[in-house]
Amino acid sequence: MGGDHRDVPREETPARTGSTGSPPGRGHSGAGFPLQAGQEGTGAQLDEDGDLDVVRRPRAASDPDPVWPPRDKVHPMILAQEEEDVLGDEARESSTHNIIKIEHTMATPLEDVGKQVWRGALFLADYLLFQRDLFQGRTVLELGAGTGFTSIIAATAAQTVYCTDVGADLLAMCQRNIALNSHLTAPGGGGVKVRELDWLKDDLCTDPEVPFSWSEEDISDLYGHTTILLAAEVFYDDDLTDALFKTLFRLAHRLKNACTAILSVEKRLNFTLSHLDVTCEAYDHFRACLRQLEQLQDGQLRFAVEPVEAAFPQRLEYERIRQLIFVEPGT
Repeated sequence: MGGDHRDVPREETPARTGSTGSPPGRGHSGAGFPLQAGQEGTGAQLDEDGDLDVVRRPRAASDPDPVWPPRDKVHPMILAQEEEDVLGDEARESSTHNIIKIEHTMATPLEDVGKQVWRGALFLADYLLFQRDLFQGRTVLELGAGTGFTSIIAATAAQTVYCTDVGADLLAMCQRNIALNSHLTAPGGGGVKVRELDWLKDDLCTDPEVPFSWSEEDISDLYGHTTILLAAEVFYDDDLTDALFKTLFRLAHRLKNACTAILSVEKRLNFTLSHLDVTCEAYDHFRACLRQLEQLQDGQLRFAVEPVEAAFPQRLEYERIRQLIFVEPGT
């Protein structure tokens, strides 16, 4: 990516002391330092609790024929997040508008996948940079924004961007990323507003005691001016995909203007035991939801779904694979 990825602090675990040299989780027989047997080899030594006492012979530096190859000493090390800009003054001045700084996590459990920057988000960001005129002066709502990366790109042209997701820690990360890149916001725009939007709930949270809740002014602006909705790489779980499409349908009824939703998805292929074949079940479910949305007609709304060709330039650094797909449902 054409930005400065900021990894969260990590602690590396030191190598085990006293190891015989076997890989973790792997045993060895015969080779290495033998267990110390008791007198005349009749029994192994036990500690005061009756447990087997494993005694390893330290290798002398002068050992002419060591059993295992020498190992480098490994010390624990904590990687601290940088407090100061690593760019020099000249580089910082010349590249201010070319660098996006994103705090994110390289690997997470499934429930925290929003803290990673996914390829589909970079793909969507490239499209936003290519179609800047489409977003000029608009009000944009991003669903499942994760780190806020796509919302930041949208804010380079849009009037206002509502960057939404769930989880106070994730939304706080969004807020920090937006502050890091505030210089990229379109001049005269309303910037990026981080708000909670839970797809499993019908209404927006307006409790002022809840972090990232909505004010009445926010809600009025959202429903009165939003014309573009964004979502990238949020179609990995069937239940969440269903919830997102219900949210799209609900929002479309509440928005005063016709809107376009731009959805970015990576078609992931997996071998499944149930099919004994390579399938892409999450993507298939996503396509089924699109078809249902297109068929919905309640007298007030009609949805049209159009694919988007990936023929636009690539300005960010990532692997643009053919499994990256765009669709545009619109009302």
